[in-house]
Amino acid sequence: MAATVAQMTKEELQELIEASVERKLLELLGDPDEGLELRKALVARLSRQRRAVAAGERGESLEDAARQAGLE
Repeated sequence: MAATVAQMTKEELQELIEASVERKLLELLGDPDEGLELRKALVARLSRQRRAVAAGERGESLEDAARQAGLE
């Protein structure tokens, strides 16, 4: 990244602004879920879903999803 704002490209400046805004919002608002624990039922459900996806029983490959969306 460039050393000064004057030397930055439009994209670099945009990234800098976005990162600064995000950082400030997190500082002001924080994470509303911070410190909360997941219920056992949710943890179990997520584990089942992960296993199902890994076994190919659930989910789609990125290639199939891209093809269906017309992005190939």
